[in-house]
Amino acid sequence: MDNEIDVKYVAEIQKYPLLTSEQELELSKKISAGDKLALKSLINSNLRLVVSVSHHFNSSHVPMMDLIQEGNMGLMIAAEKFHYSFKTRFSTYAYPWIMQYMLRYANSRHPLIVIPHRKDDMIRKIESSRASIFLKTGKEPSYEEISEEMKIPVEKVIEYLSFNYTVSSLDVETGCDDNSVSIVDMLSDTTYSPEISFIKEEDRQKVRSLLDALPHNERKVLWYRYNFDGANRAKTLREISSIIGVTPEAVRQTEIRAIRHLRQAAETA
Repeated sequence: MDNEIDVKYVAEIQKYPLLTSEQELELSKKISAGDKLALKSLINSNLRLVVSVSHHFNSSHVPMMDLIQEGNMGLMIAAEKFHYSFKTRFSTYAYPWIMQYMLRYANSRHPLIVIPHRKDDMIRKIESSRASIFLKTGKEPSYEEISEEMKIPVEKVIEYLSFNYTVSSLDVETGCDDNSVSIVDMLSDTTYSPEISFIKEEDRQKVRSLLDALPHNERKVLWYRYNFDGANRAKTLREISSIIGVTPEAVRQTEIRAIRHLRQAAETA
């Protein structure tokens, strides 16, 4: 169920010990001096606080693990801003930050689009795996790392995560005063224009022509890097390196050369 907390995640965060006020003070001093390990320790030891705060939310349309992930973002911000001179326990300082992030997520979540149960269940498992990897490494995991953790193809990870989004009404006001406008009022006019369509198609043809003049690898890197293949998103250096069979650094260098060649070709065209 969406409003259940992943047991594996809870077991993982319970491995981190709770801190005394003296330990928080010492960690805060180290964080102020730029100690990243101290920051990670303060965050990890308070992940249970985020789970505790999440119990204040009891809404079927808000997935609890997503809510906890949002709360974790608030916790991270609080850990970075906390200072030993505040003369208060970290949990007291962090609580409003965690609640703020959770409330913002809950208020933006609207069940207007129903995702099939199997897809929704897999999305929650992927998010749980992502959270587990983050706890171990201290950084946002890549698609490949999630794929390896869950024993499913990278393509499936990308596919399921493409369904993981929230929806807001176009009638939502962007401000609280009399001058606020709705989102729909801010959208550009997309009325069909033959002239604009023709110009855009001409530009596309020119870009394709310039790309065709590039060496094979340079053309392929730009094709994936700038989403010419029409995928849901542009591919990362690591993803392209797997496709082409070279290192991410080689892909980066190829991209730089390709852009330089493209600019030179455009200037002489």
